[in-house]
Amino acid sequence: MEKDLSDYRQSYEKGELRQSNTPENPLELFRDWFLEVEEHYNTGEINAMTVSTLGLDGFPKSRVVLLKRYNYEGFVFYTNYESEKGKAIEHNPNLCLSFFWAEAERQIIIKGKAEKLPQNLSDGYFESRPQGSQLGAIASDQSSVIPDRAYLEQKLLDLEKEYANKEIKRPDNWGGFLVRPIEIEFWQGRPNRLHDRIRYKLQDDYNWKKERLSP
Repeated sequence: MEKDLSDYRQSYEKGELRQSNTPENPLELFRDWFLEVEEHYNTGEINAMTVSTLGLDGFPKSRVVLLKRYNYEGFVFYTNYESEKGKAIEHNPNLCLSFFWAEAERQIIIKGKAEKLPQNLSDGYFESRPQGSQLGAIASDQSSVIPDRAYLEQKLLDLEKEYANKEIKRPDNWGGFLVRPIEIEFWQGRPNRLHDRIRYKLQDDYNWKKERLSP
């Protein structure tokens, strides 16, 4: 099977990124881009991001998860700590997050170190979730092999009966990660493949060094 994709081309002409117009802190530029894309482009789940980890088998693996909070400390998402992803992060907390907003012709790549959120913050988010999502987190032994989908659906039905009219507590193996960035790169598509790339690197004094990269 073969398909030639060499004619898949697009000219990027929707924006520019000048080093002189960027803030000293990349988290502020992330906020500005996020809000601009949210307001002006129909990108679906704008908070969808790719999380790349180094697995216990030595291979990198990427998957899409949802960003649930960002601030000056970093970026927060939630998962099962005993999943393949959770075990990989426990073994090696260095990971990469990336956002690609095609309609805005923008990409952000974030290198950082992940740490578990305090339990009270994971509790608070878990309590805010719909009941079905709460039970789904309990029903799924994420990344484990199961016989079929019927097994999973029956497990959820059993949990719905068990927790009818009861408070649902967050399971100990489910919670959040905070990714503290050490490097953030902003990519803006430009014509003729001369894309704009601005990289911020965290320095020992906790200030950010800003550099333009060749496309």
